Amino acid sequence: MKKLLLPFMLIFVLLISACSNGSTESKNDSSKNSESKTITYQSEDGPVKVPANPKRVVVLGSYAGNVLSLGVNIVGVDSWSKMNPRFEKKLKGVEEVSEENLEKIIELKPDLIIGLSTTKNIDKLKKIAPTVTYTYDKVDYLTQHVEIGKLLNKEKEAQSWVDDFKKRAAKAGSDIKAKIGEDATVSVIENFDKQLYVFGNNWGRGTEILYQEMKLKMPEKVKKIALKDGYYAISPEVLPEYAGDYLIFSKNQDGDTSFEKTDTYKNIPAVKNNHVFEANAKEFYFNDPITLDYQLDFFTQKFLGK
Repeated sequence: MKKLLLPFMLIFVLLISACSNGSTESKNDSSKNSESKTITYQSEDGPVKVPANPKRVVVLGSYAGNVLSLGVNIVGVDSWSKMNPRFEKKLKGVEEVSEENLEKIIELKPDLIIGLSTTKNIDKLKKIAPTVTYTYDKVDYLTQHVEIGKLLNKEKEAQSWVDDFKKRAAKAGSDIKAKIGEDATVSVIENFDKQLYVFGNNWGRGTEILYQEMKLKMPEKVKKIALKDGYYAISPEVLPEYAGDYLIFSKNQDGDTSFEKTDTYKNIPAVKNNHVFEANAKEFYFNDPITLDYQLDFFTQKFLGK
């Protein structure tokens, strides 16, 4: 009897083993399918198949902070983002690249490339990996973040941050206006090389927060010259004409700051009243979530002392 049972027991063991192996193989196949799965993103240039969960992203534009804030890995980034102190820790070990150095990008083996519509060699980049570009300011800065969320298959996370940010910025704006007055004006300036710029309401440097979210007032003369293009170059001699009651100075320490020593600058009411708030230009350029959170904290602290 025992001899008769042995073959059946052996068959039973083999069946169990086969089922177990089959289950493991099924899980492995499922994992592989998950890794290789794609989604279709509706870009400005039409539908693009992109990884559902990109692992190696190259960013050739001003969107590194958007990608980082959504927890997606970057393997290559533009020089402006690389030198941003706000991104330093998150970009440690990440290669600095440009659209002209295609060989370096190939070596990074990206599974997704993100750039601006003005990025060079787009056709060649598309041969390396799925490539999506955006036209700056085609949509507002918060919609842009949600779009990048869609691209990275993280739309819910992006929208959640946007909703929370708008509430926080509106509350801070209400508190600031209560302190400085409804009619107080704010200007944003920046020195770059030997030139001085004044900004509108959509060119980074905290302008989106101040004017769009907090709805603080812009001097009339700034409205006339800077709203259309987002920025306008002026000479230090005429700065008093564009300076508001408060002056946000996005300062490049390696640029020309000699105008600060002139009587023209020293006699600006905002300067005399200690209403000039200086920020490090290199961490103030962008309008991504990481930068925006920093800018909001900066304004809250400078205007309210919190």
